[in-house]
Amino acid sequence: MTQSAHAYAYLRPSAVLDGADGRHLDLATSGGATPVGAVANPRFFAGFLADPAPAAAALLAVADVAAARYYQPQLRASLDPVVTANGDRLRFESFSGCCGVYARLDVLQAGLDGDDIGHGTTNVDVNNPLREALTRIGPADPLHLAVGPDALELTSFDGPLVEKKVPLPQRWLRGFAETQVVAAGFDLRAELPAAEAVRFLRSLPRGGRSVGWVVPAGRTLRPTTRPVPGAVCLPGPERLVALQRVLRHALALRVYGPVAAGPAASAWEVVLPGMRLTLTLSPDVSRGFSGEGGVLGALATGTAEQDAELVAVLLAWEPRIEVADLAEQSGLSPERVRAALTRLGTAGQIGYDTAEAAYFHRQLPYDADRAEAANPRLRAAQALVAAGAVRLEPGGTTAVVTVDDHIQRVRTDEAGRLGCTCLWWAKYRGGRGPCKHALAVGMVRDAARRAAGEQGRTGEQGQAGEQGQAGGQGQSGAHGQTVAKGVQA
Repeated sequence: MTQSAHAYAYLRPSAVLDGADGRHLDLATSGGATPVGAVANPRFFAGFLADPAPAAAALLAVADVAAARYYQPQLRASLDPVVTANGDRLRFESFSGCCGVYARLDVLQAGLDGDDIGHGTTNVDVNNPLREALTRIGPADPLHLAVGPDALELTSFDGPLVEKKVPLPQRWLRGFAETQVVAAGFDLRAELPAAEAVRFLRSLPRGGRSVGWVVPAGRTLRPTTRPVPGAVCLPGPERLVALQRVLRHALALRVYGPVAAGPAASAWEVVLPGMRLTLTLSPDVSRGFSGEGGVLGALATGTAEQDAELVAVLLAWEPRIEVADLAEQSGLSPERVRAALTRLGTAGQIGYDTAEAAYFHRQLPYDADRAEAANPRLRAAQALVAAGAVRLEPGGTTAVVTVDDHIQRVRTDEAGRLGCTCLWWAKYRGGRGPCKHALAVGMVRDAARRAAGEQGRTGEQGQAGEQGQAGGQGQSGAHGQTVAKGVQA
């Protein structure tokens, strides 16, 4: 498994400190991105949490996911959570070591009371003493929150740095990218009030690693063994264990997912006072988000790279990114904007908020551009194109891909969906993104369309030039006639 080392450098460990004015939750930040560029230890917020106890429990839940492996749990995971300041909220994100569970805590403006919220993305230190201190935060304890060091620390701190070096698997980066593509296809499927939410979550089994479904039944959810109409997939219910920390503070439970006839990802959101805690589960405990292939179509599109560069300029750590607004600002079609956002997602610059059905801007503080190059199906498709292995047949609906001594046929149906004769497609039926043959065919067709478009524009320009020249001659002749008439007059 390809991986690189990522270094965290904190001015001091995160801690809960007792002061004359109450308790202080100081979250130390590592190097991150801000509107003014890279900053070693950015500062995003200083103020009070409106509801300290649920906030402390929710932060622990995010840290639980960052430290967990739900598949092959004997292996350790130790990636610090990511925090993004979007001007009106703070978002804390983490990903499980097995790449199958994504957690995000959105602390909204109603949950914060303090100075202006900054803009940027960085890591925050989560250590064992901090975790123990957070468990002791009570509902009556005023809690001051500081995300990042204050100015005094930045200028005079001369103690030892807290440094960590952790392996960062490429599949972890790809998983972060895939979640925003998967979540963008979710709809709100059910909403449970507080009492029913607590009862349902506490009734879930703690083991078994089974894939099941739940279907809305009045004000609650009823388990079912098969994907009946209206059902939502619950893959590995034991992976929702982190939500147990916040149940006594829950106001509601919202469930999001796609319409699916088989195992599918889903998102489980607990509404808290001024906050939302969301866990997104991959379609199976043993199946991480990194292999879902949702980003491959956008990566294989020839215009997506240039479009992404244009769209990236318009992002400014906005908490809500609307496709229609970006299309108007950039002059691109909504389809090209979505492809550009997907491509930006592979570099960790885009997330998706299911509660608001909108993208948000962040920049993961990692060398995330390697995730695209490390994708094996994309590399294989590029190799097929480079080798001239793709032949488009007349009619445009069928293509032949020659691989060594055998061929695969890629067909396009009336709805534009691709199908292939390879074993990958037979196994997943497009459920984990396109195979390498379909990707290669898409690349060749996209290149052919762009070439045809350029030729068409060249022809139109040439024709326009000829018409302009003829028009110019006509105008000149008309002008000459006018002069001649004037002379005669």
